[in-house]
Amino acid sequence: MSRDRDLRPAILLMGPTATGKSALALDLAERFDGEIVTVDSAQVYRGMDIGTAKPDAATRALRPHHLLDLVDPTESYSAARFVHDALATIDRIRGRGRVPIVAGGTMLYFKALTEGLSDLPGADPLVRAQIDDEARVRGWPALHGELARVDPPTAARLQPTDAQRIQRAIEVFRVTGSPLSALQGRRVAGSLGDSVSLALVPRDRAKLHEAIARRFDAMLAEGLVDELEALRERYPLAAGLPSMRAVGYRQAWRYLDGDIDSAALRATGIAATRQLAKRQITWLRTTAGTFFDPFDPAVAHAALSEAARALLR
Repeated sequence: MSRDRDLRPAILLMGPTATGKSALALDLAERFDGEIVTVDSAQVYRGMDIGTAKPDAATRALRPHHLLDLVDPTESYSAARFVHDALATIDRIRGRGRVPIVAGGTMLYFKALTEGLSDLPGADPLVRAQIDDEARVRGWPALHGELARVDPPTAARLQPTDAQRIQRAIEVFRVTGSPLSALQGRRVAGSLGDSVSLALVPRDRAKLHEAIARRFDAMLAEGLVDELEALRERYPLAAGLPSMRAVGYRQAWRYLDGDIDSAALRATGIAATRQLAKRQITWLRTTAGTFFDPFDPAVAHAALSEAARALLR
């Protein structure tokens, strides 16, 4: 006997970049009368379309897509805001009697959605400004040294030049008096409700690398560099902004600044995408759920069948 329509589980579709998540999410949404909730920390930015492989207008017209184009690339978007936005969206989808298809590759967002958020303080603009002032005088490596004294575990996993994360860790310590590493284990649960997890994990890494290269080449051909150039003319962007640290945009920025040539743009962009995919796969292997090989011709049928079993339990 099927569940009440508004209590049907959300389908969580996770996978590394370039594994066909968007197409499979659309298949699931069409099969189960669903709406797609995007889990992508770069697709939230307006104007960042080519480099994020954002669904185009024709695709979005087939089924509703949510959590795209939420903020300008000069702004930040956090895991906490994602959880708030995603839960509200999922509730509305269920209220319409439809199935939420929660799909993407930002594993931090999936972790926050399914396990809850760390019980950490919000951003403190005054403390952040103070830390930025100190960094301009002393440099981020010096602040990394300070972090090593008050929070050795966090400092050990950060590079001395990782300004954003060093700033956040010092901010947390100064606001709470406790190290970030001690607070991260305390989690505040959300209210996702029932869900079924489907994970795309390639068996053949060479096929994934080929897919990554094809996709990055397609982005370059479609105008990734021109897109970034237009964004830099439209917004007061800086290389250190979260949006501009996204894979592809980071390398295109260096190209536009004359630091690398077109061959290096392609090589470093593909290499960075491979590293991203490796981290995504590592995280996926630690999660519960049903795994599928995205390069198996039968993957769509298998995923649809697994989702149907979960929805009809």
